[in-house]
Amino acid sequence: MASNVNPTVRRRRLGQELRRLRELKGMTAEEVAERLLVSQSKISRLENGRRSISQRDVRDLCGVYEVEDHRIVDSLMQMAKDSRQQGWWHSFGDIPYSVYIGLETDAASLRVYDPQVVPGLLQTRAYAEALITGALPETTTTDIEKRVQVRMRRQERIAAPENPLRLWTVLDESALRRVVGSPQLMREQLEHLVEQSQLPHVTVQVIPFELGAHPGLNGQYAILEFPDAADSSVVYIEGVTSDLYLEKANDVQQYSVMYEHLRAQALNVEQSRQLITEISKGYAR
Repeated sequence: MASNVNPTVRRRRLGQELRRLRELKGMTAEEVAERLLVSQSKISRLENGRRSISQRDVRDLCGVYEVEDHRIVDSLMQMAKDSRQQGWWHSFGDIPYSVYIGLETDAASLRVYDPQVVPGLLQTRAYAEALITGALPETTTTDIEKRVQVRMRRQERIAAPENPLRLWTVLDESALRRVVGSPQLMREQLEHLVEQSQLPHVTVQVIPFELGAHPGLNGQYAILEFPDAADSSVVYIEGVTSDLYLEKANDVQQYSVMYEHLRAQALNVEQSRQLITEISKGYAR
């Protein structure tokens, strides 16, 4: 049974604490790896929260760092135990972007820029199915349905009665005009987009074609922010075979500044709704 504990966030917090203890000890990852007879890459993966951390790993690292406070050790051991539990998404089997889902599930706010398609959290089921089918032509019907179900489950954060996800989306006009599935499907999708944009915690802005070159031409990305101040923001960039997670303060800052430029240059909320509605009416005709 899936636990309410978010294992992805637990791993991330634990990794950050282990990195802090190593730095306080004045040791490099290479030195720690040599002491424990493991690879440096394992230490790096433990610290960035990209792999499960066993209680034995925590015990060994605390020994190397000479942590004498048993309360700290016990707390880290409990975090390691929690990090090995399963989130709701594990019930769907192997999901390629499970790390991202774990982060999104615990995020307080999400800023998304997408130049090609409507973001997953604002997609209708029909749009999601047509999009996944077109983007992954060799995927089986069963896997497509699984991905669609996961996407619909993720959207529960938007509709949550308490502490819903604060979503800010900036779209390029091409995402509205790219016909995914059929004109009828696109009309329904754009109507849904307008409806969702009226929620108090959802903001949708569009960058029109006439704007020309803008800071988002390099591609899609998302910035996740968390309710706990101890959890640093993360920039997520989706890839074909692997995804990129940027957590360094300088990287997050650069992407945040770029997002502010996108928001400033995009149509305002009401103008964006008007454009989406106009394009939707075009599909109806």
